[in-house]
Amino acid sequence: MNEALALPDAMTIALDEMDVSDPRLLEQDAWRPFFARLRREDPVHFQADSPFGPFWSITRFKDIVAVDSDHEAFSSEPAIFIGDRPVDTPTQSFIAMDPPEHDIQRRAAQPVVAPQNLAAMEDLIRSRVVEILDGLPVGETFDWVDKVSINLTTQMLATLFDFPFEERHKLTYWSDVATGAPEIAGGNVPKEERLAALGECLATFTRLWHERKHREPGFDLISLLQRDPNTADMVDDPKNFLGNLLLLIVGGNDTTRNSASGGVLALNQHPAEYDKLRRDPGLIPGMVSEIIRWQTPLAHMRRTASRDIEFGGKRIRRGEKVVMWYLSGNYDDTVIEDADQFIIDRSNPRHHISFGFGVHRCMGNRLAEMQLRILWEEIMQRFHAVEVVGEPVRVRSNFVRGYKSLPVRVLPL
Repeated sequence: MNEALALPDAMTIALDEMDVSDPRLLEQDAWRPFFARLRREDPVHFQADSPFGPFWSITRFKDIVAVDSDHEAFSSEPAIFIGDRPVDTPTQSFIAMDPPEHDIQRRAAQPVVAPQNLAAMEDLIRSRVVEILDGLPVGETFDWVDKVSINLTTQMLATLFDFPFEERHKLTYWSDVATGAPEIAGGNVPKEERLAALGECLATFTRLWHERKHREPGFDLISLLQRDPNTADMVDDPKNFLGNLLLLIVGGNDTTRNSASGGVLALNQHPAEYDKLRRDPGLIPGMVSEIIRWQTPLAHMRRTASRDIEFGGKRIRRGEKVVMWYLSGNYDDTVIEDADQFIIDRSNPRHHISFGFGVHRCMGNRLAEMQLRILWEEIMQRFHAVEVVGEPVRVRSNFVRGYKSLPVRVLPL
């Protein structure tokens, strides 16, 4: 990828030269016409040459559901990013496994987001949201990403892991580093920084694991892994232990963090919807689903063909990368009416693919929705508007659709 070159024109570039893995598409918020053209002209698209190797792009909603639901033909092994894992940081996690291994490890962590646990967490989340919002400088410009989105999600991560609260900023940092490698998603985290950070992450959690074995068992993620006989010795397999830690950290961080920022931006870009929300705050639950669709925090997931297969009129060969572009599927107007519009009172707002389908459907989806619902319930009780007052700075990645900063002012009721 030549940084000096401008992005091509999506309407005139030859289809076989259209590389939607270019991380600048998300960083510059320029992705819409590229994916719209692929959905229209070549919905199962082969990119023969990219910095991440050759890959197929699946861009229509129904095709993505079909791929995501067929783990036998489309394997999650060896990786879920377009790029392969760097050889210097070999990790393994259950999201990059197929059943039955996937099911065994996921089952160990699943209870942390069981319905009874979510109900018990609601008051804690609300108290933290209240504290964060009441501490905002009304009428002054500040960074919403830092003051609210990161703050809220990092506190939640610390709770899920029972991580030392005063060191919780490390969780956000490790999450950003884990997805920021140039080789896997086009990020810009240097190799030396990545290796040092992931080494610190592994060492920290290894220490916590051993400390936790000598106390009363809790309901945090480490205790749950220790309690399950299938994962009780995971700490002795550093590659698997680190991989699953990073999976749970990234999964608990990116959806909520970037949707908390994306929702503010969406309402500012669609002021009539903000007016609608002010008139009827009861629309918040449906709006949360619309925010998650509109934002699509993780732009893609990759599968690898486990056999030769005919799909969408194309011949996909065994071993070839198959990339499901959730971001494109969520904007497929053959399935979602007025998909380019942010509409907070859609009749079926949960009809989106941000959480995936099949055995890998996001296990923390209800927790993400609950955090966002509580956030907006409390916002609407305090502020007439969260007003965006400058351009957002977006993350360099083809995987995480996220924000580095979003300047805002909050205006009182």
